[in-house]
Amino acid sequence: MATMADIAKMAGVSIATVSRVLNYDDKVVASDETKRKIFEAAESLNYTKHMNKKTARKEKIAIVQWSSQEEELNDIYYMSIRLGAEKCAQEHGLIISRIYAEYEKIPGDVEGILAIGKFSEQQIQVLQSFHKPICFVDTYYEVGSADQVMIDFEQAVKDVIDYFVQQGHQRIGYIGSLAEDETNSGIDPRSLEYTKYMQKLGLYRKEDVFDFKGKYDVRAGYQQMISAIRNLGDHLPTAFFIANDPMAIGSLKALHENNIRVPEQVSLIGFNDVSVSQYTVPALSTVKVYTEVLGEEGVTLLLERINSREIPKKVRLGTKLVIRESSK
Repeated sequence: MATMADIAKMAGVSIATVSRVLNYDDKVVASDETKRKIFEAAESLNYTKHMNKKTARKEKIAIVQWSSQEEELNDIYYMSIRLGAEKCAQEHGLIISRIYAEYEKIPGDVEGILAIGKFSEQQIQVLQSFHKPICFVDTYYEVGSADQVMIDFEQAVKDVIDYFVQQGHQRIGYIGSLAEDETNSGIDPRSLEYTKYMQKLGLYRKEDVFDFKGKYDVRAGYQQMISAIRNLGDHLPTAFFIANDPMAIGSLKALHENNIRVPEQVSLIGFNDVSVSQYTVPALSTVKVYTEVLGEEGVTLLLERINSREIPKKVRLGTKLVIRESSK
């Protein structure tokens, strides 16, 4: 595990600034560029080094982010996937054109497109209209003849709920989003899998589910946990599965402000295991998504398509439950 001192040295800032940024302290005075340097340093220090991958390739690819640059700072999960993809692409000698949200700006001279994020059906059609080899990473919808790299959400959610049940929890709440925004009608697989498995176990309670349409950020997690505390009072679930780490961090803040102890009174488990989850107080239990591998697999599949593979591939990656201090 990289220390805050390691991150501070790489980013060229103080340890205090690193601590505040990684804990999403809303009082921190730091530019977006400084935050980006800190997050990228934290992610890159957790990556492994891969050797002997360099080739003489000089193809140009577009790495298209579903999120904007500002949104990437609010949820560094997508930054982490992008950094893994860029690292792999650079090791292969590829030229990278980075695009945020504005899909129409994809250069005409790229050989292929790596699309990262929860694109809607309409957005997928726009990207496919460029008639280039394309691989979608972490996209919920089926993407037809394109390649796709996804997470095994079913097993990931099952692992979380099974852990809570084994620890004696019977009231297991959920905080997450039905869809990322009003234009995307897709339901988050975590929400679907939570509902399905909790119903199978006979533990599902609608009043313990706090889902909404909106962004997966710290503020949303804070607001949803505040709603849970106000609505349920003394009948708050003893455990919560939260759809990503930034929302879990916001939930931690809400519980702390209301003098609800974590994990003594309420256990929390987030999702993604972004680098900041190690530095919260208490340290956040979470589901580790191998973001570097997601990015690498996307680039690998894209190169295969550029080199004339015709059969589409769908890769589903496993996850790992990481238990830290926020759950028991």
